[in-house]
Amino acid sequence: MQELLPLLGIASAIAFGAISPGPSFLLVARESVASSRTHGLFSALGMGIGGVIFALAALAGLQAVFAAVPGLYLALKIGGGLYLGYLGYKIWKGARNPLDVSPPAGEVAPHSAGRAFWIALATQISNPKAAVIYTSVFAAFLPQHFGWTLGIGTIVVVFTIETSWYTLVALGLSSTRPRNAYLRYKAWVDRVAGGVMGLLGIKLVTSANQ
Repeated sequence: MQELLPLLGIASAIAFGAISPGPSFLLVARESVASSRTHGLFSALGMGIGGVIFALAALAGLQAVFAAVPGLYLALKIGGGLYLGYLGYKIWKGARNPLDVSPPAGEVAPHSAGRAFWIALATQISNPKAAVIYTSVFAAFLPQHFGWTLGIGTIVVVFTIETSWYTLVALGLSSTRPRNAYLRYKAWVDRVAGGVMGLLGIKLVTSANQ
């Protein structure tokens, strides 16, 4: 039970972060709309593996930091909560901005589904915002001392959420009716995601001393 609570917090924060449109979302959407559903699914797999790479790096770095400077745990927990609150505000603020899923001008040469995977992986791991989000989320939710069971569970949760969400994006946006429905209700989806993430950030800051 003690390990389940941090996993639930991490899962919630990563899920709402993935739902909010960003470079990764746009790439999977464009591959699904402009190329094919298969391209979109391979891109989703690339995003999932990219998330695992970030998670491994964040876990290793946090373990080292907590071991070297135990007092830094509280500061990172508060900082992570503040960042989640800020991210929630940004998502809420941009909820009404239109989402352009058309391919960039001049991009007409088709590429293989395998290349779509590598492009997605490179996009995910080259996104500095994703690195900050993972570090902030893990610092906020993980206990100061955690074992390999919780570490492996975190990796599995991250891969499952990232891959599953972008798979839904690929399946949905490669079909006309689901794509139109998402674009119609995008503002509400972003407001829910931003609101929940903001509340998570506030809860973390207010409970940092507990």
